[in-house]
Amino acid sequence: QVTLRAGAELDAHQVNQYTLILRAACPGEGEVEERLFVQVTAGQVFRCDSPFASAEGDVVQVLADVAPRTPLYAVLPQPLGGLTVMGQGFPSPSFLQFRLRNRNTPLTLTRRGLVLAPDNGFDPSKDTQTFRLEVEVMDRHGHNCSGAVRVEVLPSHRPRVTFPEPHQAVSVTEDIGPGEVVTQVHARGDNVRYAILAPVAPMLFTIDEVTGEIRSTRRLEVTRAHLLIRAYNTLHPDDHATATVNVTVQGTNCQAPRCVPAIFVSQVPETVSPGSTLVTLRCTDSTSTDGCLHYALEGPPSSRSHFCMEGPQLKVNSSLDYDSETMAALGFQFTATIVVTVGGQPLQSTRVPVLVTVTPVNEFRPACPSSATFTVPETAAFGMVVGRVAGTDRDYPLDSLEYSLEGGSGPAQPFSIDRRTGEIRVVGPLDSQQQKSYRLVVQLTDTHNDLDPRKRQSRVCDVSVRLQAVLDQLPVCIPEVQELRITAGSPGSRQPVTRLACHGSPDSAVLTYTIVGGNEDGRFRLEGNTLIYLPSDRASPHPFVLLVEVWAGSGARRRSSVVALVVHVTPRSTPVPPSTTTQHTTLQKEPLVVLQTEAAWHPPAWFVAVLTISGALLLATLGCIARNLLCR
Repeated sequence: QVTLRAGAELDAHQVNQYTLILRAACPGEGEVEERLFVQVTAGQVFRCDSPFASAEGDVVQVLADVAPRTPLYAVLPQPLGGLTVMGQGFPSPSFLQFRLRNRNTPLTLTRRGLVLAPDNGFDPSKDTQTFRLEVEVMDRHGHNCSGAVRVEVLPSHRPRVTFPEPHQAVSVTEDIGPGEVVTQVHARGDNVRYAILAPVAPMLFTIDEVTGEIRSTRRLEVTRAHLLIRAYNTLHPDDHATATVNVTVQGTNCQAPRCVPAIFVSQVPETVSPGSTLVTLRCTDSTSTDGCLHYALEGPPSSRSHFCMEGPQLKVNSSLDYDSETMAALGFQFTATIVVTVGGQPLQSTRVPVLVTVTPVNEFRPACPSSATFTVPETAAFGMVVGRVAGTDRDYPLDSLEYSLEGGSGPAQPFSIDRRTGEIRVVGPLDSQQQKSYRLVVQLTDTHNDLDPRKRQSRVCDVSVRLQAVLDQLPVCIPEVQELRITAGSPGSRQPVTRLACHGSPDSAVLTYTIVGGNEDGRFRLEGNTLIYLPSDRASPHPFVLLVEVWAGSGARRRSSVVALVVHVTPRSTPVPPSTTTQHTTLQKEPLVVLQTEAAWHPPAWFVAVLTISGALLLATLGCIARNLLCR
């Protein structure tokens, strides 16, 4: 069986005969060779023409407001058997079949090759839209071809029908007559007409389909009507929009409503919850129709944010926090006005003044300070301030506290506390050898935080007072003179040299160490009682003579001693000069000066004079007594 290769195209004008050489052989027999002649004759060709058959396909553009199921394309045959895409709706031959390859499109392809717009039309609110259709055409002999059509939907330049105000509310009086204009609606667009969709009955209003004026059909009574209005384009009825008009027919009234109470003054605690009702107004008008009364709250923004009206009820809208600077700036008071308006013409209203005062509630307990540890020297004078207990309280006024010391002041507790400020003072002798620290129990009690002065809260805080010992004698350091040798480390490092061994009396006294001489270039530093050397790039050995003062106490009770330190610093390596001759250098030794401080008494001049005169008088008296004895 000989078949035509897939994808092969025959053209009789180019090749009208093909010669095929066929060879066949059976097992055990010789091979047989024959020729087969295939003649190609000219005939009618079935193919799709360009641009329908091109890769991009044919393109057509339509507007988005085209009517639903409008024919957009027709696939028609040509005289020589080809196919083309035309914009006119000529009927296609009945022997052709049209099939749509892709289904993801809203467009429709009919059995006669017509491409139709969607059943619901295109969406006019979108920008340019593109749809691609792949169409296969087949004749009754099974010959086929395929092509593509790309439909570009362009935005319509015709304005859509819209209502600038889709919701309107109108109020008229009950004395309006038939045929009078109640209101007028307006819609944007081309060829706009108007119609009332609802209510159908009773027919109280009519609308002019051209101007949009709404008129009454009879004399109106007190009522409310909800009208549904449609505006549409007469040439394109699918282009339409709707609006609602609420018509309120009010009765005539000449008297303002009367309200009870006529003025509202109240005090509310700060803990009142939002949503609570403060007052309910009882208001009536001459027609005794409470449903026509409207309540509104006027006043400063602070009042309108904390209170609101729900019908005749004045309610709390947000928390009334008394413990804030904002509330204090308002004086803890809110002023507002409730405006009660009755419907009708002319409008009548009544104003009810409101004054609300917020009262404090003691909500929080006092809080102790995070750190309550103080240090005082044992030589502190009477009345010296040790420290201040800074308690806190979140109730307004903030930190309004009273302080008291449990157990009071006495030999066992030589301290007192200021009732208002919380300052702790020394009121008795202190001795660190007998007692090194005191534990004080301080009670904090809040004041002026509640409308009821009996509602007070308190808290107990622990306070620690440590005594700092003061030297009775001079500090003693062993030894008082030291000579040290060190090798310098690398520059920028910290090199410990020695630790001074000093003590005072009593042993609990705190000693302070300070370099008072010999550290002009700042190469040494004291960290507590440890001497630190800061190496430099000095190349030659160098001795340092340092004087360190060791002291404790303050003022007249200060006691100090001086320690002498001789430190010989040797560099890490000594550079060798690039010379073969040997040079001898004699280093001159610097004198070593050792200072020792001794206590000496230098009396003033007047004391020496008085002592001399007293001695002379004593000698004269003794001489007189000896003379009298010898005379006897």
